[in-house]
Amino acid sequence: MGAAMRRIHVGNALSAFGLGFTVPYLYVYVAQVRGLGAMTAGLVLAVFAVAALVVLPFAGRAIVRRGPLPVLLAALVAAAVGALGLGLASNAAAVLSAAAVLGAGQAVTQPALATMIVDSSTAQTRSRAFAMQFFLQNLGLGVGGLIGGHLVDTSSAASFTLLFAIEAAMFLLLVVVMTTVRLPHAPRIGAAPVASGRGSWKQLLGNRAMVQLCVLGFVLFFACYGQFESGLSAYGVEAAGISTSALGTALAANTLVIVVAQFAVLRFVERRRRSRVIAAVGMIWAVAWAVAGYAGLGHGSHEMATAAFVSTYALFGLGEAMLSPTVAPLVADLAPEGSAGQYNSAFALVKQLALAVGPAVGGPLGASLHAPYIVAFLLFSLGITVLAVRLGRQLTDVQDQPWLARSRVVARGGASVSADV
Repeated sequence: MGAAMRRIHVGNALSAFGLGFTVPYLYVYVAQVRGLGAMTAGLVLAVFAVAALVVLPFAGRAIVRRGPLPVLLAALVAAAVGALGLGLASNAAAVLSAAAVLGAGQAVTQPALATMIVDSSTAQTRSRAFAMQFFLQNLGLGVGGLIGGHLVDTSSAASFTLLFAIEAAMFLLLVVVMTTVRLPHAPRIGAAPVASGRGSWKQLLGNRAMVQLCVLGFVLFFACYGQFESGLSAYGVEAAGISTSALGTALAANTLVIVVAQFAVLRFVERRRRSRVIAAVGMIWAVAWAVAGYAGLGHGSHEMATAAFVSTYALFGLGEAMLSPTVAPLVADLAPEGSAGQYNSAFALVKQLALAVGPAVGGPLGASLHAPYIVAFLLFSLGITVLAVRLGRQLTDVQDQPWLARSRVVARGGASVSADV
C-alpha cells in the first residue's frame, strides 16, 4: 500500500467517522429538536437523494476533465458548509437548503474517492483496496455513531449543533489530508477498452457489460440497502413485533459481521470469478429474506423471531462484505482509459436511484403487506443471481478473473528470461 493509498484510506475513515455523528440522529434532530415535524424531516431525507441525483451526472465529467482530487476538495468544502448549516438552521427553509448542499457534497465525494483508489491501485490490488475502504467506512460510521450517541441530548439543540460541527470539522480535516496526496498513473488491465472520447455518456451506454452491471447494481441496492431503515425495519416492528432495541441490535450485527468478516471473506473471493461471487450474494440474501419471513410470519416464540430478525441483518452483512471487493473494482476495470470518474459517477447515480426508490416501495409493503413483501424481495434476490450469471457472459476473462492479468504477466516475464538465457 503506497503513501497515496494510505492517505485515501485515512480520508475514507475520517469522512465516515464524521457522518456517523449525525446520520442516525438526523430525523430526530429535524422533527423533534428543531420542532419542524415529521413532514420536514422526511423532506430532508428526500432532498439528500434529489441533490445527489442532480449533481452526479455532472460529477463524472468534471472528474474526467479536472481529475478526482480538485473535484473531491470542492465537494468536501460544500459538505462542510452544509453540515455546519444544518447544525445552525432553525427553520424549514434553512434546514432544506443546508441538506441540499450537504447531500450534493457527500454524493460527489463517493465517485471522486473511488476514482482516486483506482488511480492508486493495480488490477491485482484493487479488490483489496476497495475491501479496506468498505471496512473503514463501516468502522468509522459505527464508532462515530457510538460517540455521537453519548454526546447527544434531545432536550438540547446545542448538543446537535456540536455533532454537526464535528462532522464539518472532519470534512475540513479530510481536505487537509487529501491535499497531500500525489496520485500515480494507474496501469490498466490488458483487456480494458480504449476510450474513444473523454467522459462520453454515449460511449458508456454503448458498453453492454457496464449497462448490465448498472441494472444489477440497481437491484442490489434496491433489495438490500434500500430496505434497511425502511421496509425491513417496518416489517420487523409490525409483523415480527421487534422492539426498537432489538432493531438496533440487528443493525449492530450487520456492522459487526462486516468488520469481523471482511478480510476473511476477501481471501475467499479474490480468486473466484466476480460474476459468480455476486451470484452467490443473491443466494445468501434470498436465504436472509426467508429467515426474515420466519421471523414475522412463523409461529415461533418472540425470542426466536428476534434471533431470526437479527440473523437476517447478519446475513446481509456477509453479502455486503463479499460485494465490496467485487463490484467497485469491476466498475473500474470496465471503464476505458481516462473514464473511471465517469463510470464511477454513473454507478453512484444508479445507487442513489435505488436508495430513493427502495424505501418508497418497501416502506408501505413492509408495514402492511407482510407476506407479499417477503416474497417480492426474495424473488429480487434470486434475480440478482440470474443477472450476475448473465453479466458474466459479457465480461472478458481478465475482467471476471483479474488475477489472470498477473499470471499472464508472470508467464510472459518467465518466457522472456528463458529466451535471453
